[in-house]
Amino acid sequence: MTRILYFSRDYTPHDHRFLTALAESGHEVGYLRLEDRGLGREDRPVPAGVTLLPWAGGRTPFGWAAVPRLTRSLRKVVRSFSPDVIHAGPIQSAAFLVALAGLSRKLVAVSWGYDLLMDAPRSRWMRFVTRYTLRRSAAFVGDCDTIRQLAVSYGMNPERIVTFPWGVDLRHFRPAPKSAEKTFTLLSTRGWAPIYGVDVLARAFVRFARQRPEVRLVMLGNGPLAADLRQIFLRGGVMEQVSFPGLVRYADLPRFYRMADLYLSASHSDGSSISLLEAMACGVPALVSDIPGNREWVTPGENGWWFRDGDATDLSEKMLCAFDARTRLPEMGRAARHIAESRADWRKNFPKLFEAYRMVG
Repeated sequence: MTRILYFSRDYTPHDHRFLTALAESGHEVGYLRLEDRGLGREDRPVPAGVTLLPWAGGRTPFGWAAVPRLTRSLRKVVRSFSPDVIHAGPIQSAAFLVALAGLSRKLVAVSWGYDLLMDAPRSRWMRFVTRYTLRRSAAFVGDCDTIRQLAVSYGMNPERIVTFPWGVDLRHFRPAPKSAEKTFTLLSTRGWAPIYGVDVLARAFVRFARQRPEVRLVMLGNGPLAADLRQIFLRGGVMEQVSFPGLVRYADLPRFYRMADLYLSASHSDGSSISLLEAMACGVPALVSDIPGNREWVTPGENGWWFRDGDATDLSEKMLCAFDARTRLPEMGRAARHIAESRADWRKNFPKLFEAYRMVG
């Protein structure tokens, strides 16, 4: 049995899934939470068999001024818990603290996608932190080839990289018969923040809905752009065609995917997007921004479409294409489900994590 210290930035549905799988694999698992941001938090308790370890962090947002105090506390936790492996990410926060604490020999650095795609290029300091961490990691885990290439560019040894999409629970996210409702429904599940391009999506929907008044848009979530989005819809005269269910529990997500004819994501940056994989697993074609992570999953005309990143006009035109091709959407949805079954099955993909763990030592 391996003793694993799982160290993450916050407590999200992704953390719950990893912790559950690690506990069920028969290993002893300790969990360190770096901060409590109060956004996107998992509402389920920490899984049975996982020990939530007390330490100096986990109660407030992470700040650089706290690094010396957190590093000292982390060393104490490691001396007490004595893990064989330290699973830590994102790169510039949890994984960086492990490297800074001199615990590199046990460090499996796990990218969350945005840490390399968005955070690393932001400043000279962030590039330094990224290189410092990756050059001191015993192993690295990423969810797509784009992330792998970035890790290598920041100094990670390519022979110590394990790449696999985290995937989804195909039993939870699965297709269901569509209702006979004639309304054409588009679904967005991304957060209402600039990185996810929801303002682009909103402007595109205004153009689309003016031409096809029978369509509707369901926007899950919340975020800092809430007021801006509502203004776009109000000024565009389409507010009655948009619904805002708010933040939705994990257990309820499949119902929203299944009611949709088309999944939308205008994100400017993604690895293997879990939301996209969830939609595909539910048999929903996708219309997504033309960025490297999405191109690994969506093939235009087969299981969805691309549009030019940041281009609301092109997105609205692709919405019209999807609407005009709506008789083909069930076939495209079946293709999406097939891809999810072959490449995005969480239960098949998760064991690859242990390949990285075996590199430690």
